[in-house]
Amino acid sequence: MLDGHFDYGNGYHGRVYVNPHQLFRHPSTIWRFAQDLIDLLPADLVQKTEVVAGPVTGGALLAHTIAGLLDSRRSLTHPPCSFAPFNSDPTRGFALRAFYRAELKGRRVLLADDVRNTGETFARCAALVQEAGGSIVATAEIYDRCEALTDLGVPNIALVEYKAPQNYKAADCPLCRAGVAITKF
Repeated sequence: MLDGHFDYGNGYHGRVYVNPHQLFRHPSTIWRFAQDLIDLLPADLVQKTEVVAGPVTGGALLAHTIAGLLDSRRSLTHPPCSFAPFNSDPTRGFALRAFYRAELKGRRVLLADDVRNTGETFARCAALVQEAGGSIVATAEIYDRCEALTDLGVPNIALVEYKAPQNYKAADCPLCRAGVAITKF
């Protein structure tokens, strides 16, 4: 955990930042987190999930690992679990390549990310899934900041929940007004 002045990249600033990129340095760590998240998922969600999708800004590695582990736990007669990454897009925030849009049609999708701040990333990704004809069954993340402003109406599963103190809308940030240097990731 880092203390300072941080731009969370979602319109909010704050004093505390957990750097999820440190978690992704070692593949075995991501593998363990993915296993633990699957263990927290209700059995019906594990069975229902046909695609695991995540943004390339953090959740794609986790989503890919979860999809592989779900497959390894299923019988050979069960259809395989697919993976879909959301790419960064300067106008919409995220985009799906045509191949993945076609793969999502009529499929049940688990969204995965490293951190849930306001839930806006999940909301943008969910909109793309729905535009492609898929449906969201749940969201899952390693770390939930408990600041969700957007509720998708599906179960949310987190390995860790921590409500970090002193979060501010960027326009109202007292740290910015005080001239405290800001860190962007």
